[in-house]
Amino acid sequence: MPPLDPDVLLVLDMIRLAGRPPFEQLSPAEAREAYMKSRAVLQPAPEPVAEARDLTAPGPRGDIPLRLYRPAGAGAASLPGLVYYHGGGWLLGGIESHDVVCRRFANAAGCVVVSVDYRMAPEHRFPAAVDDSAAATRFVIEQAEALGIDPARIAVGGDSAGGNLAAVMALMARDGDLAPLAFQLLIYPATDMTMTTVSSQTVGPGVPLTSATMKWFIDHYMTTEADRIDWRASPARAASLAGTAPALVLTAGADPLRDEGVAYARRLEREGVRVTTLHLSDQIHGFLSMGKVIHAADTAIDMMAAALRRALAG
Repeated sequence: MPPLDPDVLLVLDMIRLAGRPPFEQLSPAEAREAYMKSRAVLQPAPEPVAEARDLTAPGPRGDIPLRLYRPAGAGAASLPGLVYYHGGGWLLGGIESHDVVCRRFANAAGCVVVSVDYRMAPEHRFPAAVDDSAAATRFVIEQAEALGIDPARIAVGGDSAGGNLAAVMALMARDGDLAPLAFQLLIYPATDMTMTTVSSQTVGPGVPLTSATMKWFIDHYMTTEADRIDWRASPARAASLAGTAPALVLTAGADPLRDEGVAYARRLEREGVRVTTLHLSDQIHGFLSMGKVIHAADTAIDMMAAALRRALAG
């Protein structure tokens, strides 16, 4: 494991002293409760925004909850938009767990953020999260003007499982299944469900997301071996990444998803996509939601928001 930020070491001490068992030793319901309790301890207070309101989008199995954030100080003018898919291993989290992060992105990037509460495993396995994310994205694009969003300046983004979904949405937009997108923001994304990289097999105990925990998440999300190599689950398995929206890919050093994120960014570049990479070797997976303790979270959001603002400037 690389040398870690002192703030990260403090978080790891907090987790150890709390005695919380790894997620893979819990039931999905217990894991969800533990995840939300950790958010309350590690996230800073939510920033005020001009507007935060709940919406729904029609989905393949019923309405999909959304939350729209309009940045502080925004007037009535149409703004660029970011459709955001939360992390949590396709099993944990939701709109509330990522409320603080979405508010920060809205204010720092000067854009409207729409957070998507897609269906989760194990109750709803692959491709339910993909289907809901696509339906929600399609709704935001189609209703953009009514939502105060410029339809020509819409990005997708997410962290971890949400980064996986954002990468898949970018491929769908490239293929014409969604309207064209302006940018893809991939924050420590999962890109290959087969777990064949070195980091996916070697990140052990002591950090919140280990290789064993990642396997637990994937086993709950996937049903068959064929699902694992479907590009809608593993965007790194797509025949081509060429023609997808410009990207920013953030990776962390102490993270089982590190190597597949780095490889995905390199492949985007190799196949002609403009990509910015941001690698924080002293960080852990999930640090973006730990800004109350890990001060680098604010720095990383500010850097990503600056790139997002430039990409969506029109």
